[in-house]
Amino acid sequence: MAMIALPRLSAPSFGPIRLRALLTSHYVGAGAAAALLAVTVGGLAMVLSSQRHEPGSVRLPLADAVAKAPKGWSQSLRRLSGPITVSRDVVQFTERAVAPGAGAGWNRPGPPPPPLPVLAGQALAKAPVAGLFTPGPAGPLPVIAADGRTPFDVYKRPFLSNGRPKVALVIGGLGLNARLTQQAIETLPGEITLAFVPYADGLQAWIDLARAHGHEVLIEAPMEPVDYPDNDPGPYTLMSDGRQPDTVRKLEWVMSRATGYVGLSNYLGSRFLSVDSAYGMLATVVKGRGLAFVDDGAAARRTGGGVIRASAERVIDEQLTRAAIDQQLTAVESGAAQHGQALGSGFAYPVTLEVVARWAQSLDQRGLQLAPASAVVRR
Repeated sequence: MAMIALPRLSAPSFGPIRLRALLTSHYVGAGAAAALLAVTVGGLAMVLSSQRHEPGSVRLPLADAVAKAPKGWSQSLRRLSGPITVSRDVVQFTERAVAPGAGAGWNRPGPPPPPLPVLAGQALAKAPVAGLFTPGPAGPLPVIAADGRTPFDVYKRPFLSNGRPKVALVIGGLGLNARLTQQAIETLPGEITLAFVPYADGLQAWIDLARAHGHEVLIEAPMEPVDYPDNDPGPYTLMSDGRQPDTVRKLEWVMSRATGYVGLSNYLGSRFLSVDSAYGMLATVVKGRGLAFVDDGAAARRTGGGVIRASAERVIDEQLTRAAIDQQLTAVESGAAQHGQALGSGFAYPVTLEVVARWAQSLDQRGLQLAPASAVVRR
C-alpha cells in the first residue's frame, strides 16, 4: 500500500490516520485539506523514493482517498491565493470551522510587533501529591484523600482577590502541537488555565511544565459531537447513549493519563452534554474524584449534580481574526464588570495565543483582575 509520511505531524497515537478520514473530517480546514491533497499528488514520487521518515511522523495510507474526497475540495484549491504550502499542523481538533490560512503570519500594515516575552511564573506544587491518587488503567487516578483533601483544592492555582472584577480564560487543545503548546505555557500569564488533549504524547511532561510556569491544568474528555462519526474525537469518546460501565471505563482512562490537574473540560461534546443521563454519569464520576468540570459553554444550562462547575460565557476565537478575538475579549471584560466575574474559552490557534498574550498585559490597567478558572467556579 502506498504511504506518505508527513514530518513532525503531532497527532494522537491511537493508530494510523487514514487520508480519507482526514479529507472528510471537520478536523481539517479547507486550506489544510487542499494542502494535504497537493502534497499527496505533487510529492508522491519523492516520498516513495525513500523508505525513511522522521521520528514522530505519521504514516498515512493513501488507499482511494482522493476518489472519496468530499465534493468541493477542488474549489477550495482554486480559492487559495498565492502558492500552496503544506502546514506541519494538518490535523486540527475542533467543532468550529477553520478558515484557510487564518492567523498565519503577520499580514497587517507595518512591521510585526516584538516577540512575546517568556514568562517565568510562580511554580505550583509538583504532582502527584501523596494521598490524592490510586493506580488506574493508564496511570494514577485522582481520588479524594482520607483527610478530605481533593485534587481540585490541592492542584488549583492559589488566588487572592483584590476586589476587582475577575476575568478567567481557558485555552484548550494543547499537547498535540509541541510548538504551540510550549508557546502557550511560556508566553501566557500563569493565571490563564490550560486544557490538554488526553491523546497527547508526553502528556505528563507537558502538565509538569505548565505547572512549573504557574498554570493550573484541565484534561479534555473527548465527547460525542452532533456530527459524529464524521467528527470523531477518538477511541475514548464518551457516547450519549453509552452504558454506564463503558462511560466510566473511558473516563478512567482519560483521568489516568496524567496527574496534577484540577478537573475535566469538554473536548467537543455538543451531543453528549445535551443528554441528561450522559451528563449525569459524567457529573457523578467527576464529583466522586474530587474534580471540577469546566466547559466551553456547551453545558452552560446544566445545573445540579453537586459537581464543581464553570461554563464559559464566550468562545473568543470562533472567528479567527485578531479584530474578532479582541472584540470577544472585550465582551468577556464587560461581562466581568457587570457580574463581578466572567470566563472565556479559546483554542490554541497561533493567532489566539498571540492576541491573548498581548491582551493580558494591560488587563489590570482597565480595572480588572486576571484569575484562574478555579477562582470563578460554582460549588
